[in-house]
Amino acid sequence: MKSAKDKILDAASTLFYNYGITSTGINTITDKASVAKMSLYNNFPAKSDLVLAYIQARHQEWLDLYAKRVAKTHSPQEGILAVFDAYQDHAEFAYENGFRGCGLLNAAAEFPANSPERLLIKEHKDEVENILVGHLTELIVDKQKVSHLALLLAFILEGSIAKAGLESSSHKLIAAKQMAKELLTKRTTIKITIKNDHKKKNL
Repeated sequence: MKSAKDKILDAASTLFYNYGITSTGINTITDKASVAKMSLYNNFPAKSDLVLAYIQARHQEWLDLYAKRVAKTHSPQEGILAVFDAYQDHAEFAYENGFRGCGLLNAAAEFPANSPERLLIKEHKDEVENILVGHLTELIVDKQKVSHLALLLAFILEGSIAKAGLESSSHKLIAAKQMAKELLTKRTTIKITIKNDHKKKNL
């Protein structure tokens, strides 16, 4: 049986994603969660606390999807593509009102620059990019080139999720994965050879 806190967060997550954070009032959340307003404030003293919990939960959902995907991979290249697969998995959830794009980017659009909400969202997006860096480091020696390629892949990833949201479809994410696959094939073939040669010289 779910706790009142979980019911509130689940209800808020659905409403925030479907209708936006600013447009969703406390009464709407408590009605959907079937809890008393006092129960909400006992768990989340302010709406801002609930919003931050939503952002964290949304990112954790993606991390869990990524963990399942990456567990089935056998190479750094597959690990990178698992990031794209996890974005696609998130897009293909059975949302009540359909897929509206990245929940974190949608939330960021509702808050001013440097707000706690936007900073937390940036932290999560940076974590995704760092995951890409981690996989690329296994392929490429040059750290500057790793950072450049990770940024390029992140641009493809985030651009595709924005387009996918506008179309309410995961098709652009599927196309983005193919683009990433082609890019990795072109960019890493020579670099993998260089890295292997570098290892041999150090033996």
